[in-house]
Amino acid sequence: MTETLTVPLGERSYPIIIGAGVIESLGSELQQINFPKKIAIISNPTVDALYGDTVSSALLKCGYEILRYNVPDGEEFKSIESLCGIFDVLIQNKFDRGCGIIALGGGVVGDMAGFAAATLLRGIPYAQVPTTLLSQVDSSVGGKTAVNHPLGKNLIGAFYQPEIVMIDILSLKTLDAREVSAGLAEVVKYGIMFDYDFFCWLEDNRDKLKSQDSGSLIFAIKTACQLKADIVAQDEKEGSVRSLLNYGHTFGHAVEKLAGYGQYKHGEAVSIGMVVAARLSQLAGLCTNDEVQRIINLLRDLNLPVIPPSYPLDDYIELMQRDKKVRGGQLTMVLNVGIGRAQMKIVNDLPNQLEKVLSINEKGTL
Repeated sequence: MTETLTVPLGERSYPIIIGAGVIESLGSELQQINFPKKIAIISNPTVDALYGDTVSSALLKCGYEILRYNVPDGEEFKSIESLCGIFDVLIQNKFDRGCGIIALGGGVVGDMAGFAAATLLRGIPYAQVPTTLLSQVDSSVGGKTAVNHPLGKNLIGAFYQPEIVMIDILSLKTLDAREVSAGLAEVVKYGIMFDYDFFCWLEDNRDKLKSQDSGSLIFAIKTACQLKADIVAQDEKEGSVRSLLNYGHTFGHAVEKLAGYGQYKHGEAVSIGMVVAARLSQLAGLCTNDEVQRIINLLRDLNLPVIPPSYPLDDYIELMQRDKKVRGGQLTMVLNVGIGRAQMKIVNDLPNQLEKVLSINEKGTL
């Protein structure tokens, strides 16, 4: 069972191919889109050990010349230093504008390899082969590429679209349960933001998703990718509605930074951030306590954290004020309107609002 959809961006449109075992057809799929014949496969040691040989074989049998390079494994290595390591090996191996990159791995690899492709020689083609659920439903689609800065996450980057995204659900079999749950957080986000019926489907199929039922996974991934593709088609470079995709991220990024990158999976931090955003929505009169509880219950049933860690309020505020959605010193946050809709809203008196939210537990009411 293979599903295909398109991110419709005119001459920059590209396919997303989803299925079990599709990684083995990577070479033939690249041939169909006239991808460059000289390719660097950017991965990390963990993913390369699992899939590097399979991807290499799929490319070699179709006549591609390949170079394999691994970046260190972990969010803490999503840095300018690691990016320069990619540049060094590509330049030393005489990569030019007639060459390409494949990002083989999770969100860290995808973001760094994509940013390398966006900036080397002012841009060379690249393809995304995401191997985690989080990267399959989020970072591999839409062309956001970046590295972190010591003062904040994803502060240095570019919008640069891939030529193709190949999503093989068999790669999820090698993930631990915690990593799968982290990916499901982003799936839940799409339901809260854009599709009430999808949210209800997630509630009804939570056990199938946790057990990695193939049909359920393919449906969830396709739906999430389609919802994101629809948004990207409207707003490729986050000038308006694409900002809605950051639901839960403003507070979630602060959690990641305060805890130290790697202590919380990105999806775990986003889960906490979504609960905080839902509570802020409740304070603003945009949703009910019952709706907040449905969100909390689904996240908790997917084995995701829902309680913010106990860091000082001032530390949270400082990091949130560095968010990319701050304009003129005012923080605009993504808030849910009930379940299935969202809006951008300036959060006035953020310290008092956030203090109220942080003072309750997951069973409390405002």
